[in-house]
Amino acid sequence: MDHFLKNLSNSLEVASRHIGQALALFDEGASIPFIARYRKERTGGLTDIQLLEIEKKYRSFKQLQERKKSILKLLKEQAQLSTELEKKIEEAGTPAELEDLYLPFKPKRKTRATLAREKGLLPLAKIIQSENITDLTAGCKRFTRPEKGVVSCEDALNGARDILAEWYSETEWIRRRLRVLFEREAVIRSRVIKGKESAGEKFQNYFEWEEPAVRAPAHRVLAMIRGETAGFLRLKVEPEKAKAITLILERTVKGKGAAADQKRLAVEDAVKRLIFPSLETEIKARIRQQAEEASVSVFADNLKQLLLAPPLGQKNVLAIDPGFRSGCKLVCLDRNGKLLNNETIYPHPPQRDLGKAVKKIKSLVNAYKIEAIAIGNGTAGRETEEMIKRIHFDRQLMAVMVNEDGASVYSASATARKEFPGYDVTVRGAVSIGRRLLDPLAELVKIDPKAIGVGQYQHDVNQKLLHESLRTTVALCVNSVGVDLNTASIELLTHVSGIGPVLASNILAWRAEHGDFTSRQNLKKVKGLGAKAFEQSAGFLRIKNGKNPLDASGVHPEQYALVARMAKALGQTIENLVGNQQIKSLLNAEDFLTEEAGLPTIEDILDELEKPGRDPRKTFRAFEFDKTIRSIERLETGMTLPGIVTNITDFGAFVDIGLHENGLLHKSRIADEFVRHPSDYLQLNQHLKVRIIEVDVKRKRISLSLR
Repeated sequence: MDHFLKNLSNSLEVASRHIGQALALFDEGASIPFIARYRKERTGGLTDIQLLEIEKKYRSFKQLQERKKSILKLLKEQAQLSTELEKKIEEAGTPAELEDLYLPFKPKRKTRATLAREKGLLPLAKIIQSENITDLTAGCKRFTRPEKGVVSCEDALNGARDILAEWYSETEWIRRRLRVLFEREAVIRSRVIKGKESAGEKFQNYFEWEEPAVRAPAHRVLAMIRGETAGFLRLKVEPEKAKAITLILERTVKGKGAAADQKRLAVEDAVKRLIFPSLETEIKARIRQQAEEASVSVFADNLKQLLLAPPLGQKNVLAIDPGFRSGCKLVCLDRNGKLLNNETIYPHPPQRDLGKAVKKIKSLVNAYKIEAIAIGNGTAGRETEEMIKRIHFDRQLMAVMVNEDGASVYSASATARKEFPGYDVTVRGAVSIGRRLLDPLAELVKIDPKAIGVGQYQHDVNQKLLHESLRTTVALCVNSVGVDLNTASIELLTHVSGIGPVLASNILAWRAEHGDFTSRQNLKKVKGLGAKAFEQSAGFLRIKNGKNPLDASGVHPEQYALVARMAKALGQTIENLVGNQQIKSLLNAEDFLTEEAGLPTIEDILDELEKPGRDPRKTFRAFEFDKTIRSIERLETGMTLPGIVTNITDFGAFVDIGLHENGLLHKSRIADEFVRHPSDYLQLNQHLKVRIIEVDVKRKRISLSLR
């Protein structure tokens, strides 16, 4: 453990004692949001990102320790465990190192080497290995046994080389040295399978492709793997065999006699037949894992930005799910997103009943005191937006295009059917669009993140890894914003620290039976919600207008007594402290330090008192496309247009400029300097001014630039 802590401390540049405290909290069942927010003293203020990395490494460390125990047990049972081997196993720092040590003792199916041993050729292999023989031809005749299939001297030498090759392939230093060669110098080569050129046309960029594996970006690796899986490409990942052979020969062959020649042949055989296929499988798996992790990271970062997009806030909204033949579905939502009414209008072809549509919209706007209009950005979205902006309302109304990716998935889901059992999918879809404008986070948590459309190759990566990463991302976002205990959906509550689906369901059941929560202490009355769950969750659950004003803030109940001390010191009530903009100037944080509450906690409490329940999301800002651009045919090279970032990948970003086709902003066009990660320069939903540099109308591709 000490070695693990030291290495992790060095890699993260974090004190090992703080990492140790984080591990202890993990073992106690504490969540990352809770540790990052309420246990800063113990961890030295480790961020959620640092805690995620520590948790990941800790999980791998524990898996490695379990594997060591298993191997040690097996070797003891086989009476193969020496003191030296046990020490090496205990000190192994990676799974690869550990498996290399175990490989010579691992039970095998019958190999060429085992067959050679059965023929009595092990002594000959040892003689050749020692190179202590002057006449190999005469020596090997002693090992010919026709009854065992060893008819000639050549048969004996072939078998001895098979034994030597297996020895070399299982030698720890050889595998370690060649593994380093693979990691540093392996080249990934992609070739089209003969006869599959036409069927695999979409992979034509990789028909004749090669590059250093260590520098291959995630999107190319995953594209090539997809081509191989589909049966169109053949991939090889390896360094030069000649160099590998030379590296082994330098340390294994001493002289120049016949025995040395046999060893050279055995080394070549070991490299080509045994070591390279094994290490290639290993390196391909690692490259794929790295590519998957990079893609999952991009997806998670995009999802985080989408979930934390600025909310419009509590407004009465008219939401429109646009369409041509099927019409536009209208829904009216109150300030909390409750469905009040729904209608269908047909302002576009083929019906073109524009007059009736406008009359209906104006009637709904007045009847439900509409303050904003949300318009889905799918089919007929731009046409509907233009219609809305031509209507003269009797008040100022904001009309906003809303990304509707995943709305259809939600509308057909069990969640939507349960929420709106008497309505069809079009109504549910329109509701989702409207609620996304009010509060993106609260609505998007109801949808499978993979359906939101902000990833790259999400169907090609390890689905368990993707699910865990996205679930963690959603949880971090939900807890950073906080959840209104009396209005939150089961989906939101499920992601609160310490809650989960069972307790979320129990909270809703309690709310349905007893009415709104008036205090965080009421949580202790919820079935199954014990002291640990209360500790983990209470600070992230908000109660507006409750008995205790602190229940609407991010101050944890365990520190309410401390806030009472602050109020007493000022001769004020707690109510007067909450929302006091001068609180930091009135109190000295160091006067309230305790063993449990250090300076970080005191400062967080003062921040919360100054702005209780503060929302970390930015202020909502409306966006408008260029009204003159209606189709890709209208685009011209050199045009500068407003755009909004809809997706970020490791090769660039996709930008919506108001057409059905998003433009590609390649990373080479983002800045005048070299851009390694587009996410370092761009954010989802960022408003840009982009320049058109190329338009391919036939293939419907638009190339953009910020340079």
